[in-house]
Amino acid sequence: MSLEHNIKHVRALIDAAALSAGRDPSEITLVAATKVQTSDTIRAAVAAGITVCGENRVQELTAHLDDNAYEGAQVHFIGHLQTNKVKYVVGRVDLIHSVDSTRLLETIDQRAEKLGLIQDILLEVNVGSEESKGGCPLEQVKELAAQAVQASHVRLRGLMCIPPIAVRPEDNRVYFEKMRQLFVDIKTQMGDNENTSIDCLSMGMSGDFEEAVRCGATHVRVGTALFGARPPMKPQI
Repeated sequence: MSLEHNIKHVRALIDAAALSAGRDPSEITLVAATKVQTSDTIRAAVAAGITVCGENRVQELTAHLDDNAYEGAQVHFIGHLQTNKVKYVVGRVDLIHSVDSTRLLETIDQRAEKLGLIQDILLEVNVGSEESKGGCPLEQVKELAAQAVQASHVRLRGLMCIPPIAVRPEDNRVYFEKMRQLFVDIKTQMGDNENTSIDCLSMGMSGDFEEAVRCGATHVRVGTALFGARPPMKPQI
């Protein structure tokens, strides 16, 4: 199937899932996870209707930015972000999905202050309490959110998660529902002010994005369902 066909098909599945949950399909943003894709493939995706590209690796992000591959679309950073690579990301992407610690939050805030801008962020939550995964522990998310609100050069936009690998898409419903409730709690607790605009719940990938939409996701990060199986990854420098 062509990339254009895949994009239309995924979008149709998102729309159907939203309608089945009584939601407006326009509330859901399809983030094309462009990990290991070429600049030409990214350009083709944008030409076919992709409006947001999500990049996992700083090295690929900077290469594609330098190549103007994302022109016409927003760029989100959706992968693990090391503090020593913050300088390559802040101010160059529209949204960082993966803030999971006080140290990373402070580093982003300091870099944004140096650049004289406000960086939009999401807090990544380790919703399955998995030792092998990043993300802020569930019991610390509200504290980290409060710290984000106090930071002068970041804007808290919401939450992100990568739930445990599931055999069936519906197996992740418990995690998506937990994230939805946490999202509502934090939005209620923090309110909207100059340092917050909590409207993003990023969850769901190729294998479970429909279930995520039914549970309240506003952003789904889809790669394989759009681009097919990924080619082998080069080692990250």
